[in-house]
Amino acid sequence: MPSLKDLRNRIASVKATQKITKAMQMVAAAKLRRAQSAAEAARPYAERIDAVLANLAGSIADPRQAPPLLAGNGKDQTHLLVVCTGERGLCGAFNTSIARLARERANALVGQGKTVKILCVGRKGYDVLKRQFEKNIIELVDFRAVRTLGFEQADLVGSKVRKLYADGEFDVCTLFYSTFKSVISQIPTAKRLIPAEVPTPDPKAGESGQKIAYEYEPDETSILAELLPRNISVQVLRALLENNASFYGSQMSAMDNATRNAGEMIKKQTITYNRTRQAMITKELIEIISGAEAL
Repeated sequence: MPSLKDLRNRIASVKATQKITKAMQMVAAAKLRRAQSAAEAARPYAERIDAVLANLAGSIADPRQAPPLLAGNGKDQTHLLVVCTGERGLCGAFNTSIARLARERANALVGQGKTVKILCVGRKGYDVLKRQFEKNIIELVDFRAVRTLGFEQADLVGSKVRKLYADGEFDVCTLFYSTFKSVISQIPTAKRLIPAEVPTPDPKAGESGQKIAYEYEPDETSILAELLPRNISVQVLRALLENNASFYGSQMSAMDNATRNAGEMIKKQTITYNRTRQAMITKELIEIISGAEAL
């Protein structure tokens, strides 16, 4: 049985840890508001650019004239997985859930005889994936020194992806990140970047019930050639901002649970301390009474 001093030290240690987790929870809650606002502000632009691409892709008469970033190179042998995770831990299952989704996709592709290459954006994803796919990781992009993520960082990743594709290093590129829903809900997401995953355009019907036709100047192919490279950086930016909000939401939830668990542990240790102390006092009283009766 531990001594009273050991129990006091243990209780003091847990109380100190509880103060740290409570402080981290408050910091994460404060940063979450800004991160959530940035993620929500990026969604309409990313969704709108998808809609424009869908409309442009549907207007191309000859699919063979479509840019390679939209139509692909006709191959499906080499896959590039761009895995975006956090740079820090203490955030529950946020990092591991994204890495797990990427690992499952990589295992499935390897099982089909495909070649898998991985570009890690964030050290935590790299730490998880290197255990099994160290030889498949071609580069690690680290943003630990960046305080505020923006389009500059997203375009850095996007330019790397575009250069690798231009050099013929891969055929299909998929982006992995976590979509922020709420503090307790972050959904691991996989989105294909190359060939561009173009959604089916919703027909906009007027009073006549016919779809509105758009006229583009210059032609659709020229606009797509300019818009598709930018779309890659925009989707990466959205992934980074969604990840940032998901990280703070997951960290806030994890630190709240840790604070609650520390409180329960303090209660249990305090009860044990009081019982041990009472037992020692009772034992001393019995010894005193027994000695007095012996006299």
